Amino acid sequence: MGVGGYCICPKCEKRMPHNRGVPCQDERCPECGAKMLREGSYHHDLLEKKRAEKRNKED
Repeated sequence: MGVGGYCICPKCEKRMPHNRGVPCQDERCPECGAKMLREGSYHHDLLEKKRAEKRNKED
């Protein structure tokens, strides 16, 4: 995914800068302790699609 970008918590949506050489999945959220996801990654995209589907069902 390259240099830069953010790690995002799938639970509380806290964002923190990605540390080069350290996968986001090895980082823990400083707020809630969940494993972080890399912004724009396959797993982050899946999470966003799931959230969008949930919002559409609620409407």
